[in-house]
Amino acid sequence: MSIVTKRRSIRQYTQEAVNETEIMEILKAAMSAPSAHNQQPWHFVVIDDRGIMDEIMIVHPHSKMLVGAPLSILVCGDTTNMKAPEYLAQDCSAAVMNMLIRITELGLGGVWLGVHPNAPREEGMRKVVKIPSHIVPFALISLGHPAEEILPSDRFDSSKIHQNKW
Repeated sequence: MSIVTKRRSIRQYTQEAVNETEIMEILKAAMSAPSAHNQQPWHFVVIDDRGIMDEIMIVHPHSKMLVGAPLSILVCGDTTNMKAPEYLAQDCSAAVMNMLIRITELGLGGVWLGVHPNAPREEGMRKVVKIPSHIVPFALISLGHPAEEILPSDRFDSSKIHQNKW
């Protein structure tokens, strides 16, 4: 549980680059996520181009942390040949959470920026990153070496637990 509670949304980064090995570790974690019918609909766009990240900040109103981020990863869902298309969001969410946990394990920091199901954000991301129409831009992860420390938070609330019935 320590890595789960240690994971926090980090929005400030040093200028140190995220290396290729770390990026691959994060993507391996993402692709290890469970998915409905093992459909694994995810695709990932690794973005380290400053111009593209500047454009993203225009189309995504809550992405200002990209100013200092050396890297972001756009998590997308492929809608073709899905056995259970209604689970695309759950599948991609599981991949995102695995990424965030692995980012924390690597001593990096990251934050989840929602894209889907916000239509203007989806369309903006689609244009900036040149995403084909059968791909859903789902979430953007901003990441880098943390320039801030946020202490773990105990969010356990026993009042939200129900046994057998509400």
